[in-house]
Amino acid sequence: MSLLSRLSFSILSLACCLNAQSIDSLRDDISEVLEGKDATVGVAILGPNPGDVLSINGAKRMPMQSVFKYHLALAALDKVDKGMLGLSEKIEITREDLDIELWSPIRKKYPEGVELPLSEILKYTVAYSDNVGCDLLFRMLGGPKAVEAYLHQAGIKDVAIVYNEVTMQEVWERQYENWTTAEGANVALKLFFENKEQLLSPSSHDFLWETMRNSATGKKTIKGQLPKGTVVAHKTGHSGKNEEGLTGAQNDIGIVFLPNGERFYLSVLVSDSRESSSVNQKIIADIARLAWDHFVGKQGLQQ
Repeated sequence: MSLLSRLSFSILSLACCLNAQSIDSLRDDISEVLEGKDATVGVAILGPNPGDVLSINGAKRMPMQSVFKYHLALAALDKVDKGMLGLSEKIEITREDLDIELWSPIRKKYPEGVELPLSEILKYTVAYSDNVGCDLLFRMLGGPKAVEAYLHQAGIKDVAIVYNEVTMQEVWERQYENWTTAEGANVALKLFFENKEQLLSPSSHDFLWETMRNSATGKKTIKGQLPKGTVVAHKTGHSGKNEEGLTGAQNDIGIVFLPNGERFYLSVLVSDSRESSSVNQKIIADIARLAWDHFVGKQGLQQ
């Protein structure tokens, strides 16, 4: 090996070593956040560079709750791209559809029923976590297992969708059957944002990520401690507490855009927590801020 080759190899090895140490430092900081918390937390981070990979309980199956509305939108947009549905197509929402006791901005605004374009139903479902829109979409797409089959075919293996919202919320334990992993959630984000396999048409891609950037939920989770104006495309999920004070899921998965236009993928799934909702939210916000500071500092960016 020539002197130049040996020097290049040494520099590359040093860079890899420094990057590993840097990721280990971020891991240590996140571990401090998790220390002493009465909760199971799955964390997965994919940074701008190939070595920027971190996982803590990242392969553990965790309940999604409304995070699965992101996955549902992927399946719906696939039907749009295949010409089986249209974003401008009007969909009737009847009073019978509205007759559920779950969260629904659609029901609040249109208590007697309404016809809405599919695009608006998707926005309500993803950006506002509307349960009426969610279960209507499930019905249109052939049910939860049909959505799950599409996800598996698209390359998202670590996900299971067994129940729609109404059926899931009837029995506490059912939420655990609608699961993903933190690593699997990042795969779903990265696969459809980068869109290298052209799983979405350009128009569907633009529609989805504009909707994700305009999410109205989760102001205290991933976005909670990030600098004002930071662009985050994300989806939350929250079970609330049962009678024993247990939170089944308080989640946020998303893409955080750095000042230089690069990004990192972050999925934090908090499950079986006996902490307060504010503590669960702060876990997610603390991790997001640590990751932000890590990548901003690593690249010498101005905040």
